[in-house]
Amino acid sequence: MSTSPSTANPPPPPEAPHGWQTPLGQYLLAREQAWFDRTVPDLFGFYALQIGLPQQPLLAQSRIPHRWTLDFDPPAKVRADPHALPLPDDVMDLVAMPHALEFTDDPHQLLREAYRVLRPEGRLLIVGFNPYSLFGMCQRFNKDRQPPWNGRFLSAYRIKDWLALLGFDIIGGGFDVYAPPFTRAHWLTRCDVIEKAGDRWWPIAGGVYFLHAVKKVVGMRVITPVWQRNARRKNWAAAHKTPQGQEKRF
Repeated sequence: MSTSPSTANPPPPPEAPHGWQTPLGQYLLAREQAWFDRTVPDLFGFYALQIGLPQQPLLAQSRIPHRWTLDFDPPAKVRADPHALPLPDDVMDLVAMPHALEFTDDPHQLLREAYRVLRPEGRLLIVGFNPYSLFGMCQRFNKDRQPPWNGRFLSAYRIKDWLALLGFDIIGGGFDVYAPPFTRAHWLTRCDVIEKAGDRWWPIAGGVYFLHAVKKVVGMRVITPVWQRNARRKNWAAAHKTPQGQEKRF
């Protein structure tokens, strides 16, 4: 698989969140990194791709040996247009999209490309801002419209519908970052109680959501390990024995 940068001239890049160096941005990245660190160690394969936020090693804890970041500009390892991935079909085991869908004019195409390059049973991890949260309120009333507030916040329910239409099954996810979007670091550090109570008292009001989806292919037959097949044969034989201990013949 080639990791050389694309030589074609891509179209102008979509807007991307640039405020990650602020206290609020660092707080968000730390919470998102923690979710990825818990999720990716249990995902296996050979090839993984992170689209967006190339400066953040969200797949650092992954056991997949070959991992790349892709974006229009450095520090991405692969510089290419994520709307037309320079990859063959059915090759990736894992694709991560941290805040990629909110800063593009064509989120459907990004998802279609992710589905195309993922192998059957491949995993897709999505992180997005929740419009039905304090972060969504700040976006609606923010007059400066500076990143990340100038993105198009898409609800988790809408993304789930799009994924289902493409052929994904949602197998995990959740909400996080229940703290108000404070701009000062010492205010954010005092929000531990809010973060701990968020999942219990207002579970859908988190500032960000995570979605864990798997690519399903209609008509695909999953081949089970040999030891599982042998166990099933033994169970079937035991269930179809006659009282004299002879197997039934059909």
